[in-house]
Amino acid sequence: MTKDSIISYDKTSIQVDGHRCFWVMGEIHYSRVCRGKWRDELRKIKAGGVDVISAYTIWIHHEEEEGEFDFTGDRDLRAFMEEVKASGLRMFLRIGPWVHAEVRNGGFPDWLLEKSKTEGFRLRSNDAPYLAYVRRFFTEIFHQVEGYFLKDDGPIIGIQIENEYGHVGGFTGEEGVSHMKTLQAMAKEIGYDVPFWTATGWGGAVTAGLLPVMGGYCDAPWEPGTAPLPPSVNYVFTKERNDHNIASDYGIGEGITFDMQTVPYLTCELGGGLQPTAHRRPVATGKDTESMTIAKIGSGVSLIGYYMYHGGTNPKGKKTTLQESKATGYPNDLPVKSYDFNAPIREAGQLTDSYRRIRRLSMFLKVFGEDLAEMEYIPQPGNPKDPSDLTSLRTAVRCHDKRGYLFVNNYQRLYPMADHRKVHLTGRDETGEVLCDFGECDIKNGDTFFYPFRMKLSDTLCLQTACATPLTILYGADGRKTFVFYTETGMDRFVFDGAWTEDVEVMVLTPEEALHAMKIEMDGEEYLIVSEGDVIEGDGGRQELIWTVDDEKRESRRPEFRIYPQPVAEDFAKDFTLVSPGSCTQAAGEVAMIDAASMAHYQYQEELTAVSLAECRHCPQRDGKEVYEVSVRQKKDAIRPLKEAYLMIDYDGERAELYQDEELIRDDFYTGQTWEIDLFRYDKTAFEARMEIEPMTEDMPGQTVYLEHIPEFEGGKAAKIRKVRVVEEYRLSL
Repeated sequence: MTKDSIISYDKTSIQVDGHRCFWVMGEIHYSRVCRGKWRDELRKIKAGGVDVISAYTIWIHHEEEEGEFDFTGDRDLRAFMEEVKASGLRMFLRIGPWVHAEVRNGGFPDWLLEKSKTEGFRLRSNDAPYLAYVRRFFTEIFHQVEGYFLKDDGPIIGIQIENEYGHVGGFTGEEGVSHMKTLQAMAKEIGYDVPFWTATGWGGAVTAGLLPVMGGYCDAPWEPGTAPLPPSVNYVFTKERNDHNIASDYGIGEGITFDMQTVPYLTCELGGGLQPTAHRRPVATGKDTESMTIAKIGSGVSLIGYYMYHGGTNPKGKKTTLQESKATGYPNDLPVKSYDFNAPIREAGQLTDSYRRIRRLSMFLKVFGEDLAEMEYIPQPGNPKDPSDLTSLRTAVRCHDKRGYLFVNNYQRLYPMADHRKVHLTGRDETGEVLCDFGECDIKNGDTFFYPFRMKLSDTLCLQTACATPLTILYGADGRKTFVFYTETGMDRFVFDGAWTEDVEVMVLTPEEALHAMKIEMDGEEYLIVSEGDVIEGDGGRQELIWTVDDEKRESRRPEFRIYPQPVAEDFAKDFTLVSPGSCTQAAGEVAMIDAASMAHYQYQEELTAVSLAECRHCPQRDGKEVYEVSVRQKKDAIRPLKEAYLMIDYDGERAELYQDEELIRDDFYTGQTWEIDLFRYDKTAFEARMEIEPMTEDMPGQTVYLEHIPEFEGGKAAKIRKVRVVEEYRLSL
């Protein structure tokens, strides 16, 4: 996409220069991430398969005091834009002015709320005083991003106006439409110039002719109750685009305000995780997120947008703390500092199972997405619409010109699904005619997949069906194409039609191998790497392997990876030893079918062991809280420089806080997960802090707080550190 590209959309997808697009988008809030980490975090995002980032410009982060705009440090939007441009990512800028984002006042500065009372104007309306303050804010943001629009060869391709307008506050009907149009006209007049103008479309929000973007979460930390929620509709295949449960703490919205037959199904807020609140603390797993995503893809989505994709930390306010809270009239209490969101990339920059599962899907979409975007969603006979139906098999087809994919989702978060033994798996068109037949299959509780039918491999060879999920295609410099799939069933369930050619081969991985697979390009050749570590681009464009060492695992370890095809460059992975070159055997005249054994195996020349040690000491109580001194020190020199070190704390309690010099630096609401703190933002040589744990009493779970992991109680309460350790991160050049 360039400034000269022809950009449009229809009811199916976005199009750029006549090509349909199926992008993956991920939200990151620059003002919640350390400026010194921006470059590295954007590289992780890109390596995870994200094409476009989205970001709120949070008003209270930039103008906490009236007329005093702050674009310094982590708030330096222009510096962030430069990093985005250098990364090669595209960007949707969500300028508000109200953003929600679990931030104080939904992003409005306190002084604006006070002025609305003293000057008598309505917030989020066309009242002249309000619009004057918005114009000033929009203008300041514009000065920061000027020169970074697509028309300038910059990364910004879209602007979102407002957020959940008419659903969470604001006005509905003609007044709401008028306000949204006024904000868009104001932004254009100031100078914002982009191909896409969007508005959130769920819950009856006012879209006012802007391109609607939708959402869906696997649970609802904002729900007022503390009981488990019923099965989520986001795990069924359906034409319904509206998730009525988003922001249901503000009241369930009705319907939608746009014509689904004229706009594509795009999302901006599929939950990449969930942000715990004081009263609800669901934990979104990678499987939760992946299965929900596959359900949306099978239902006709043509843009997957995650909120959040990267967690963060609330900045320090000048006058107040900056989190959403009941004290400011909002329905939830959130951590003062943590906006971790259990996102694919966590608050401290850690890569998670969710990250790898999304990457696995993104690899597919980058190669096959243009074709998939052309394919219509076809509801299947017997597919249930009610997520409480846990026995019927959930299937969907996306198809165009008799080619496409059969989707199966036998997963429902927190609820077991029925097993389906020896089910005859078929996909049908709108008339009931069979499009594809995969034969008898065993589908277990938790299975989520999609299978191709009539996939063109070359001019003479077609993959009629395969009980395997496509991952990617490797394009060789010599014209060879390697189609990569993953499945539990091996190579036995592939049905080909036509003549095999030497420039086509098929690689079959296990799902676990595919979870740790990454595609890279070097010297015009594409390669597939499989490793426990993750690969991102480093300085100078060279690929780097992220490898972590856990001090709890005392054994020495050599980093390793497999790669296909074997690189021939002499300077490739020069600090690694080639353990085995891999092999590929096939019968003459047959399709080349290979597996992970065909990959060359490399191992690092040195063993990496933990060089740091974490300790904790129990101290006298403070105000009823259990107090510990926690510290990390290096016990020996590292073989090579560490990129990062993480303090890992397992504790029981209601919540925990870390202080240095009496200043709160990090906090956490207990969910049962390990609390992970990146240390190098504080000190690269040593770390000391005071940790305070608020006790949880035995009567709280299910009464005052919803928990999925219950702590250990002693004497009716839980408030102790169970374990501390350090995980260290290295970067190894390939």
